[in-house]
Amino acid sequence: EYGRPFIIIKDADKKSRVTGVEAVRASILAAKTVARTCKSSLGPKGMDKMLQSPDGDITITNDGATILEMMEVENQIGKLLVELSKSQDHEIGDGTTGVVVLAGSLLEQAEALLDMGIHPLRIAEG
Repeated sequence: EYGRPFIIIKDADKKSRVTGVEAVRASILAAKTVARTCKSSLGPKGMDKMLQSPDGDITITNDGATILEMMEVENQIGKLLVELSKSQDHEIGDGTTGVVVLAGSLLEQAEALLDMGIHPLRIAEG
């Protein structure tokens, strides 16, 4: 009665937790999706993105920082890529799209190594 409060989640019995290599693969998929979204706006032939905010404002940009800032990312690894972009913009002021695309490419290569059966810690060590 006076202990710590706890939260009961609706439909908790219907949801399952992903663990192990499948959780790593799900995280890589989310990161690759965020990177793929920014990749098409990279370079001199990069395409502009039309983004609509929840209140209906429309923004047209090819700036990676703006694209990632306006995206509503729910996955934790996707949010980490957004934070990576923000820190790149804060420290350097440029290269936000390139950093996210590079991280997505590295994770894509890591996925190939996972398919070969290499442990995630070995992949992280290099």
